[in-house]
Amino acid sequence: MRSWVRDLVISVAVSAFIIVFLYQPVRVEGTSMLPQLRDQDRLFINKMAYEVGNIHRGDVVVFLYPEDHSKSYIKRVIALPGDDLRIDHGQVYVNGKKLAEKYVPLRFEDDRSLPEEVIPPHEYFVMGDHRSISSDSRDFGPVEQDLIYGKAAFVYWPMDQAGVVH
Repeated sequence: MRSWVRDLVISVAVSAFIIVFLYQPVRVEGTSMLPQLRDQDRLFINKMAYEVGNIHRGDVVVFLYPEDHSKSYIKRVIALPGDDLRIDHGQVYVNGKKLAEKYVPLRFEDDRSLPEEVIPPHEYFVMGDHRSISSDSRDFGPVEQDLIYGKAAFVYWPMDQAGVVH
């Protein structure tokens, strides 16, 4: 009995360490990241990814919603600090070049435009893949780096959608 309790305590401690410091399970709420992520998908986010590495264009990140820190959003990084960004009738241009967005299906595109802006230091412009219904940086502006707390890593539920997040 004593060894069983010891093993249980060690297992709980290791699990708590992993969840607190490395990976955290989250649930997707909404359809703004279709087709990559669906409503109610369960995934693990890597909480250490940006403690030891950099945020890259194309990363799917989880962050505290800038207007209400009690909510979290999941979106794709479109532009980095210092990038020149412009959106012309749904077409995204970063540093003067049209962004190839294979993750946005034709049926999810929209026709919104934004004037040219330079992304401020330590901020990131994020957008949902389902552009026509996504509330993203087009609405609330670039996201401060301090609000980004994880990188989407792996969908584990539902099983038929299991796999690495791209």
